[in-house]
Amino acid sequence: MSHYEIVDLFAGPGGLDVAAHCLGIPVTGIEWDLDACATRRAFEKDLKPGTPHMRTEQGDVRDFGPEKFPDANVLTGGPPCQSFTVAGTGAGRKALDEVLRFIDAMAKGKDVRSDAALINGDERTGLVLEPLRWALAALDQGTPYEAIILEQVPAVLPVWERMAEVLRARNYSVPTPEVLRTEEYGVPQTRRRAILVARYRNPDNPVEARLPRPTHQRYRKGVAPEQKPPASLSPWVSMGQALNRENFTVISNYGTGGDPRARGRRTDKEPAFTVTGKISRNRVVSVRSGVVHEDRFSNEEAGLLQTFPRLYPWQGNAIAQQIGNAIPPLLAAHILSAALDLPPRADGNVALEYDGF
Repeated sequence: MSHYEIVDLFAGPGGLDVAAHCLGIPVTGIEWDLDACATRRAFEKDLKPGTPHMRTEQGDVRDFGPEKFPDANVLTGGPPCQSFTVAGTGAGRKALDEVLRFIDAMAKGKDVRSDAALINGDERTGLVLEPLRWALAALDQGTPYEAIILEQVPAVLPVWERMAEVLRARNYSVPTPEVLRTEEYGVPQTRRRAILVARYRNPDNPVEARLPRPTHQRYRKGVAPEQKPPASLSPWVSMGQALNRENFTVISNYGTGGDPRARGRRTDKEPAFTVTGKISRNRVVSVRSGVVHEDRFSNEEAGLLQTFPRLYPWQGNAIAQQIGNAIPPLLAAHILSAALDLPPRADGNVALEYDGF
């Protein structure tokens, strides 16, 4: 059993938490969305006695702090991304300089929660500051988190970089935050996430923080994966492999280059487009017995492309949104394993294993 215990901010339906459970790490996730909480609790209910817990605290992370979770020595979080995404409002991207100024103010001890809630008229933008508030509060209480792991869309990379500066000044080892490509870690989709990892330096914990190294080849449109790749890299995983389904083409809901008339297309031999809350709008076209059929990905298939277990117990009415908002558990497993310096598996790879799924 690991000596780590995680408190996960903005935990969603459990992307990172499923990975933590499979790696033997107990975790408590804070999430405000009732449907996502229902999904998490349905998963929790079926966990085997004696396995690491995966608990849920329904509520707003701004109403809590480290003191409520005294056993947690690892802080993780994936704040809402809608105001930073290209497909979203863009409020976070427009207010980036203001967000960075708030980080500087927090480093000087200021509580910016009320002011941050007003950034550019989108309350979600200021939530990106919450993990730093928790980290600084824990330091002030004399119980610094041993590790901190944060993820968001690529537009948030400058925020992570500024937070890295603040944490380094407080005795954390923080490698330069990077944008990781999910297909390079065995996830059957091309998704990019900005990642920050940090480890607290003390005599009892001399380990330096590190990001995971790719295990799979990078996807390049029109270029087949190498069948004899370097020994350290496997071919990327296709949609067909993940879904055990073949001979289909996905026509994206999004336009190539921002042009909605130029819909992107990928075959079952390629990774999926980024799985978002609108994945159900993608058209899946196949030809069977000479007849063209068109359907949509089911929730189960969307979850598989996001690397959730096949029978993950999705609950509520906004399942596609839950799936799209989550970090892929397989990517999370790679990040946790590297950041926490967990022993590698015998086969050298990270894999999600859960009895019953």
